[in-house]
Amino acid sequence: MFSKEESRQLRQEFWTSFGKSFPRKWLLYNTKTKGLSFKFHFDTKSALIALDLEDDLENRINCWEKLRALKGILQSEYLPNAIYEEDYYLDNGKEISRIYVPLDQNVSIHNKNTWQVVMEFFNVNMTLFEAFFEEYKDIIKP
Repeated sequence: MFSKEESRQLRQEFWTSFGKSFPRKWLLYNTKTKGLSFKFHFDTKSALIALDLEDDLENRINCWEKLRALKGILQSEYLPNAIYEEDYYLDNGKEISRIYVPLDQNVSIHNKNTWQVVMEFFNVNMTLFEAFFEEYKDIIKP
């Protein structure tokens, strides 16, 4: 078991190491589309990359419909394991729409032996996700 401080330090060390290992500017919140952002997630049980829609309901539905129409392209040309969840609930109870790709391996941010696998997964899959977005952003944007 790790103390809160040890856990915080490990998380910081992972993200610093990831940034040094794969030094590039990720889109993340800079999509220029209101309410649409990319996320990296890594905790003590899992890792995933995600595209989250957190805008007001009308814009979220509008953008979601466009992303659903592009699902075949995303899964056939970019990310075959992408999972679409129109009604996804964050830990805080907030409802969003999310497209995500989980890492199907037993990983933990507290286990440094799994870090390299996660970093490579993040780099490869987020690069593909961003390439998809760049190619189709004019269709996706409201």
